[in-house]
Amino acid sequence: MERVNKILNHDLYKLYRKKNETAEENRHFCRHDMGHFLDVARLAMIFNLQLGLSIAEETIYAAALLHDIGRWKQYEDGTPHEKASAALAPEILSDCGFMEEESGQILSAILNHRNAAVGQEHTLDGILYRADKMSRSCFCCEAEKECDWKGDKKNLVLRY
Repeated sequence: MERVNKILNHDLYKLYRKKNETAEENRHFCRHDMGHFLDVARLAMIFNLQLGLSIAEETIYAAALLHDIGRWKQYEDGTPHEKASAALAPEILSDCGFMEEESGQILSAILNHRNAAVGQEHTLDGILYRADKMSRSCFCCEAEKECDWKGDKKNLVLRY
């Protein structure tokens, strides 16, 4: 997990996390913070193991830690956050020692983490998509009734 820890300590990563925090300080609904990133990573690891995919742990954690780092851009200028995050991630990945092929796989998963078409794939894209959606604790959220997620999309029971 050496490269993942480099991401956590990377100056740009810390800056983008802080920008997310500032942009969401008055957000009543789910936030895009370290708790969310780690929940996504750990669920994706469970899916990886259950499916026997053998995707490297560092690859999964890198994708999960970086998938929403551009959320602040969506608030700032309307850029879809999957596109903003994929644009911000390459420099961090390169600086932290991820090779071009690994970075390509991670960037694809970041770009597709809101794309339902990949939802059932047995790929990094698919497990990141599912982990992102299943990471939300709607069953105990005070804002659940006000949330604009459709009822069948909400996590009203614990599965993992």
